[in-house]
Amino acid sequence: MTDPLIKAHVRLAGSIRRAAVRLDDERGDVPGWVLITLMTAALVTGIWAIAGEQLKTMFESALNGVTGPDQVHD
Repeated sequence: MTDPLIKAHVRLAGSIRRAAVRLDDERGDVPGWVLITLMTAALVTGIWAIAGEQLKTMFESALNGVTGPDQVHD
């Protein structure tokens, strides 16, 4: 092997080892995902509490527009 090829191999092997160590240390961002889930649930609950009746009316109106008023069952 030539000297530049050996040096390139050593650099590549070192990079792979460093990447493997970083992957082993990566545990994920569990608190971040929990926060996102809780915030989404809070937003859905808030919107539902504020505009629930209007959303229901809009949904029923959309169904009536597609199926006709005689086809919607409660």
